Amino acid sequence: MSETMKKEPKTWLSKFLLNEKMILSIIVLNTIVIFLEESGIHNKFLLFIDMSCTIIFIMEMIVKHIYYGFHGYWSSGWNRLDGVLVFLSIPSLILFFFPRGYFDFSVLLIFRLFRIMRVFRLGRFFPNFAILIKNLRLAMRQTRAIFLAFFVIILVFGLMNCVIFKYVAPEYFATPLKSLYSVFRLCTLEGWYEIPDAIVAKAGSPFLDHVVRLYFSLFLILGGIIGMSFINSIFVDAMVSDNNDDVKAQLLEMEKKIDRLIEENEQLKLKQ
Repeated sequence: MSETMKKEPKTWLSKFLLNEKMILSIIVLNTIVIFLEESGIHNKFLLFIDMSCTIIFIMEMIVKHIYYGFHGYWSSGWNRLDGVLVFLSIPSLILFFFPRGYFDFSVLLIFRLFRIMRVFRLGRFFPNFAILIKNLRLAMRQTRAIFLAFFVIILVFGLMNCVIFKYVAPEYFATPLKSLYSVFRLCTLEGWYEIPDAIVAKAGSPFLDHVVRLYFSLFLILGGIIGMSFINSIFVDAMVSDNNDDVKAQLLEMEKKIDRLIEENEQLKLKQ
């Protein structure tokens, strides 16, 4: 953690809230409670635990601000994630103080679900998790141009299919958004035969049947098989580029040692 503490915690409450393992256990408990509640199990005990976890997270953020300072707290990526999630979950406390019979605050329940993302804090206990996140960021930077190009391709074919097949297959191409989603499904090999079959069933012409099947088959090969494989290969290569850099550095060091050995060997021969 990048924060530097300004003073040691003195009270048991501060020690508890600054204990990473204890807070992670509260996160796990809160995740289990949310899982049970979303499974249809509702009672006052679970609601009390849920709200207690939210209050503990708020107190944790306040105590960390006291001991780390404002800049020290928000300079940490993990704390920024926690802080944002705490602010998003605060509105759900209204449900505890105002029962559902008085007002309809059910829309606030969605803010409670954001707290599940705090489980990502468990990742810091996994080996090489920081390296994985670093490589993921690097891969996203290196492949953003590829993703942009892929989005443009989907946009072009989505709009084109919307114009051509809007009235033939409105369930797939009635609007540009539906068309974009259908094209994306085709690229991911999802529904690659359902969509052309639905169009062929309404075409009513053997010639159009062959044209439609040929069109979608070519798009499937270019966009779904070749295009997605190309994107995956570039993304995976960027993810492991850190390891490749280490291997290259080791090979370079070995080459330097070999050159030195050859040079020393030639000098010995000259002396002899």
